[in-house]
Amino acid sequence: MGIPDFQSCMRPLLDSVSDGAVHSFNDAFDTVCKHFNLSEAEIAERLPSGKQTVIRNRCAWARTYMGKAGLLTAPGRSQLQITELGLKALQESPERIDVRYLK
Repeated sequence: MGIPDFQSCMRPLLDSVSDGAVHSFNDAFDTVCKHFNLSEAEIAERLPSGKQTVIRNRCAWARTYMGKAGLLTAPGRSQLQITELGLKALQESPERIDVRYLK
């Protein structure tokens, strides 16, 4: 399958915090990696800059877009929490949450 694009990471990332509790980004990231059954090599693949892994970068962009759309909030450094709007998005159950859905 390969490493998913950042929009494909949105729904699994939102699902990973759907209980309403505050979660660390690292825990949510691990859940997304498990969701996509990524291999150790895929998880370790780095961006051309070498500073960050590809999948962590894509999950971070998914977090940023959903945060700006009001589906997620960041109560502390490297923390995520779903909002009421995020819960509503999960209840509407779109097959895929992407930039088009966020608009």
